[in-house]
Amino acid sequence: MLEDFSQLRLIQVVQGAAVITILLNLAALWKQEARDPSRTAFDQPRVPFQAAWKEFMRENRPTRLLTAIGLGAAAFAMQDILLEPYGGEILGLSVSATTSLTALLAGGTLVGFFLAARALDQGDDACRIAAFGAITGLVAFPLVILSQPFQSVLLFQAGTTLIGLGGGLFGVGSLTAAMALAKDGQSGLALGAFGAVQATATGLAISFGGLARDAIGHWAESGAFGAALNSPVTGYMAVYHIEIILIFATLIAIGPLVRHSLKAPETDQTKFGLGDFPG
Repeated sequence: MLEDFSQLRLIQVVQGAAVITILLNLAALWKQEARDPSRTAFDQPRVPFQAAWKEFMRENRPTRLLTAIGLGAAAFAMQDILLEPYGGEILGLSVSATTSLTALLAGGTLVGFFLAARALDQGDDACRIAAFGAITGLVAFPLVILSQPFQSVLLFQAGTTLIGLGGGLFGVGSLTAAMALAKDGQSGLALGAFGAVQATATGLAISFGGLARDAIGHWAESGAFGAALNSPVTGYMAVYHIEIILIFATLIAIGPLVRHSLKAPETDQTKFGLGDFPG
């Protein structure tokens, strides 16, 4: 739709996407969860949040897992608003070509959801799935980085797809691992902790990624880093390298949990379907 680009056409596409998004959300949420007033009645016993949280965090495992979730979410989200500008400014892609990157990213994410769900159904460990998603990111971001010196759109598209794949595997694995921590009716607390950490890390990472790209790019083009780095690509590369560092930090955080799961006795794995993933 954006092949014959114009400002008006872009606005129309955005408006159309917004309307479709609203309709899809209404269809997805309609009668999704039946109301049960008896479970929220005022005469029901209520555990104070502080006491419930203290009980939930009693072991070291929740702290380590939530740390890994935050680091991983930040690692995969920092490039969220940079891929399309990178494709246009650095690789000279058209508007329609850069917009298609979102489809590649989303397609990779859906494949990650499918593969993670299948692995869980076969009894694989959730933390190992999340770790494999992070490792996929260690392949994806170097491909994006190498696309500039090689001026290869194919490398860039492959890296973008793998970012989505790794993010999908990590998201499903980390969510399932977080839900597995829930005991004695703590599933809501576990899901809330996962959502809060993931959303906060994602929002901060996206903001930081944009600001870092602008600031580092400005300094580089002003000659602060020398002639070799006096290029618009420097700001992008700095963010991508930070994401690689964050992925290594994620693997360090989640590694002991994978080792623990390998030593643990076999238990029933939490079943996961696409409809179980928030957002």
